[in-house]
Amino acid sequence: MVSDGGESSEQAGAFTEESAGAVLREACASAGLDSAGVELLRLGSNAVYRLSTAPVIVRIARDTNALEEMQRAVGVARWLETEDFPATRVLRDVEQPVVFGGRVVTYWENLQDETEYARLDELADLLKWLHWLEEPKSLGLPYFDPFAKVWDSLRTLDGVSDADLTFLEERAGELNKAYDRLDFVLPFGLIHGDASIGNILRSRTGQAVLIDLDGFALAPREWDLVQTALFYERFGWHTRTEYESFVHHYGFDLMNWPGYPVLADVRELMMTLWLGQQASANAKSAEEFSRRVGDIRQGGSRRNWQPF
Repeated sequence: MVSDGGESSEQAGAFTEESAGAVLREACASAGLDSAGVELLRLGSNAVYRLSTAPVIVRIARDTNALEEMQRAVGVARWLETEDFPATRVLRDVEQPVVFGGRVVTYWENLQDETEYARLDELADLLKWLHWLEEPKSLGLPYFDPFAKVWDSLRTLDGVSDADLTFLEERAGELNKAYDRLDFVLPFGLIHGDASIGNILRSRTGQAVLIDLDGFALAPREWDLVQTALFYERFGWHTRTEYESFVHHYGFDLMNWPGYPVLADVRELMMTLWLGQQASANAKSAEEFSRRVGDIRQGGSRRNWQPF
């Protein structure tokens, strides 16, 4: 909503623990918060910090063009609160989102003192509830276009070999055509956009709460089910019992839908490209990116893929 008049997005530079920390300190000072003893929970699409002096989470977006997206996320959070839906809440009485050092910052209530994820059956329950809601038009939710993200990610890959880039572009083209032929069977409407076990936390009161509201959009509901199926079927990150509990509670098994393999291929490509965007600055990401590209190219097992 506002900018501090500092660096432009073009001047923001690399997104590192050091640069994000500088933005954090400025953002906390502006909001009257103490950044002493802050804990960095995650450095990925966002730098996520937990303050030690107040029950507050501060999120700093990696994408310097994320202002509009964060405005939507704040609007979604406030709307879900009016619906009594168990989702992360924005901090009250703080103007947001704001921009410092070319980065978009938002402030959220801290749900827990130690990170604890909820269960897959609870994720299914929340998704089923969410998919029944009718979003207000005032939110201005966009239509979800996975290949807009894919092609944008390919354009911004840095430090990737020409051979890998050519392969990924060809893979994207093939999947784009296959995706356009899909016959979706679930209703079109509101989705979370990044629904996985990593985005459902247990609050201090024991309630399962949906977090990371940046990707809310309008799309076939299959998109909110594919990560759980993919994590189980290809990666082995969920057990059969856990996956069956998800299916039972949501009421639909995506893996029985003929379009599942294509949707799973698209999602794993998106996950791989996300890592590729960090490869030039992060050795661990570069190693994992290389492993994933090799497995996709050779039809190898995904069981060695590591979660990020």
